[in-house]
Amino acid sequence: MASARTARPRLDGERLRAFQTRLLRWFRKNGRDLPWRRTRDPYRILVSEVMLQQTQVERVQDYYARFLREYPTVRDLAAAHPARVRESWEGLGYYARARNLQAAARAIATRHGGEFPRRLEEVLALPGVGRYTAGAVVSFAYGEAAPILDTNVRRVLTRLFVRRRPAGAAKLDRRLWVLAEAVIPPGRVWEFNQGLMDFGATVCTARKPKCSTCPLRSLCAFYQRANDSRGTPA
Repeated sequence: MASARTARPRLDGERLRAFQTRLLRWFRKNGRDLPWRRTRDPYRILVSEVMLQQTQVERVQDYYARFLREYPTVRDLAAAHPARVRESWEGLGYYARARNLQAAARAIATRHGGEFPRRLEEVLALPGVGRYTAGAVVSFAYGEAAPILDTNVRRVLTRLFVRRRPAGAAKLDRRLWVLAEAVIPPGRVWEFNQGLMDFGATVCTARKPKCSTCPLRSLCAFYQRANDSRGTPA
């Protein structure tokens, strides 16, 4: 949801379409085959998103499969003993995530009769669920055009579109949320949001981004600034 205090960004239509087309094409060829991408079950997607917080993808995959064997539905997790849930989480770290995940499952069981809510506002109201996680669940499970803004997406959008950073982190954050919503192509939210995350994780990385082979470099403000500072044509 766009902030009422932040104006929708002015995006050149041709540049925006080029960005969407190139990113989707890149994702079709290079997107990672991850187990949580083979489901549209919102509970399973929520489990993956909570596990992925502050944890590498490779480490999460085995835990994700084991956890879902133990608690295959949101009702199973809601009914489990907290000590057993913590034991299932053992080794993954940041144990508050396990407590919050079970609290969310119990809220679904009590408030929604065990049926996972569909509306962004209802998912966002679950214990321990922030704006990014709620957007990921409704966009990946239901195809809702909800923005996501994890570390990777934030970096991609900032490098591509932010030529002049606003003063203060909060202003930049609001601007990026509005931008993340504005760039979603109609009807393609699942693959577009997945593509943004993968692109930031594997190409537009924090250190040593692969600018020389990046399909978006001709659209990228960061790349243009870097070349201008070296006196090299973009």
